[in-house]
Amino acid sequence: MIKKNINKILSGSPRITKVSFGGRLSAATHQHAEQFFSSFTELWKTPFSTLMTILVLGLALSLPSIFQVAYKNIERVNGQWDSASEVSLFLKKGLSQQRVQVLINKLGLYEDIDSVTYISSHQALEEFKAMSGFSKALDYLSENPLPGVLVVVPTEKAKNSAGSKLLVAKLQREADIDFVKVDSDWIEKLQAILSLVVDMIFAVAVLLLIAVLLIVSNTIRLNILNQRSEIEVLKLVGATNSFIQRPFLYIGAWYGLLGGCIALLLTYIMVLWLQSGVANLVGLYQSQFNILMLNLDETIILIGLSTFLGFIASYISVKQYLVKIEPK
Repeated sequence: MIKKNINKILSGSPRITKVSFGGRLSAATHQHAEQFFSSFTELWKTPFSTLMTILVLGLALSLPSIFQVAYKNIERVNGQWDSASEVSLFLKKGLSQQRVQVLINKLGLYEDIDSVTYISSHQALEEFKAMSGFSKALDYLSENPLPGVLVVVPTEKAKNSAGSKLLVAKLQREADIDFVKVDSDWIEKLQAILSLVVDMIFAVAVLLLIAVLLIVSNTIRLNILNQRSEIEVLKLVGATNSFIQRPFLYIGAWYGLLGGCIALLLTYIMVLWLQSGVANLVGLYQSQFNILMLNLDETIILIGLSTFLGFIASYISVKQYLVKIEPK
């Protein structure tokens, strides 16, 4: 590519002619387009090393992409868990059926309560006998130790964490309620753990993106050093630094673009591979869950970010090494 540029400069006419702005713009556009596509051809003059570099970039970029897919699906699961929250109200012992019915009617007037289900102390004891396997031992009890329970299902607006806490605060002020238990307490603890995992994943993703910068930057540096003599000749015949460095910038962009495509392909393969395992797991719970893949916007961001990183890494190498090369 550099030899081609040398021949082009040497074969140019020495005559000075006045060119219009439109002509200069057309020539510059043609020159950029030619260097852009010729830089892609330059990559495959060493196919093995180019392929290895692109695969390494694809692997490094695929991990942040897979992390994004995992984050999307974790957020989706969290939303489903928030919607499944219920509040259990343990009633005071010795409460009459009339008082219980009055309390149920009162709770039914709450704007943030969707439904109220009453489980009597007798029903609770029978369920405990069936689930615990201690039915014979429990028959010797002189009295039922279990209280009656009201299971409250919040409305959609009150199923988030803030709405649930506000509802619990109001229910705790009811005189006939002895204890309020929120079934989503364990979910909040799990969400705190997941939040920590997401922060760790973000840190790892940043490190991998930095690794991409270093890989491309080092590759471009080697290209510059391998073509040092050709660069010196170009400068001797009057080529500017911008003209010389442009193909290297395009090569870096090509590395990033192709690495992003490999990362996207690896992400799709990983999702398809995990989908069957996830389907088998949720099938045990008689449920369905399809892994969400990257959407169009996220795909464009992945390809654009990888191309931009390749361009920036190439620019760093060019500014650090190419401009220091001067003909002896």
